[in-house]
Amino acid sequence: MPIPKYDEMYRAVLDCLADGKAYDSREVKDAVARRFALSEQEQAELLPSGKKRLFADRIAWTSTYLKKAGLMQKPTRGVWQITPAGQEVLFEDPPKIDNVYLQRFASFREFVSPMGKGMAGTSLAVVSSKSPQDILDEAFLQINTTLAEDLRNEIMKQSPAFFEHLVVKLLTHMGYGGSVEDAGSVVGQSGDEGIDGIIREDKLGFSRIYIQAKRWDCDMTVGRPEIQKFVGALAGQGALRGLFITTAKFTREARQYAEKQHTTKVVLVDGTALAKWMIEYNLGVSTEAIYAIKHIDSDFFAEDLD
Repeated sequence: MPIPKYDEMYRAVLDCLADGKAYDSREVKDAVARRFALSEQEQAELLPSGKKRLFADRIAWTSTYLKKAGLMQKPTRGVWQITPAGQEVLFEDPPKIDNVYLQRFASFREFVSPMGKGMAGTSLAVVSSKSPQDILDEAFLQINTTLAEDLRNEIMKQSPAFFEHLVVKLLTHMGYGGSVEDAGSVVGQSGDEGIDGIIREDKLGFSRIYIQAKRWDCDMTVGRPEIQKFVGALAGQGALRGLFITTAKFTREARQYAEKQHTTKVVLVDGTALAKWMIEYNLGVSTEAIYAIKHIDSDFFAEDLD
């Protein structure tokens, strides 16, 4: 099931703390995960930034918002406990505990108000169900999606030879072959027997990866016959590893055929994955801005200064 949003877990967290005892945050998170029937795979799902787990991040915001409303507290590091106000809410048993409900608490209104305490007495608009981290990650994803599209458009303006060199350079950025000079070669000539490039898998050159790089229309689909031809070209070279990389898309049949190859390992990379890797490995892009997101350094506050 989809990971619940932070405000959809208010009731579940309060229910876990209902008896007033102090619980380790890990215990509460596990109980909430069971309540929403989240599998281990779902709990391991990462945010778009790839830095944190989505479920852990959202339930952390759940606790933050409940704490700001005065319904739970964190008496020590990693420990959660309901407050008398939180127990009163459970006793009241409202139909729904959400951000609209939490606005009845002055401390929560002060927390969510963009003007701080000066707005505490006003009636606020409904607070978004998206946590600040959700909003940041969605913006990050949107920016990178647009950037990926721009990259594909720029690649399509270049020559096929430029694309073949781009592929080799990307692979060196990913750690294959060492430097561009030592990595291997770009064939790209008539009579290349379906091989556009060769790159060393490691710096010592113990094995090689044979490349077919096709700068084809982004809306075009590459079918099984093209992959069969590539596998045949690899067999002709006695190759054990092949990379078919293109700006186009692969059909399901093409991917299934590649996965069935046992003698030769064949990896297919489409235009979407290509642009993603270019962004990840800083090829053809430059950093425009960096925003540092900081959190409490628990180790600092746990130091023994005696």
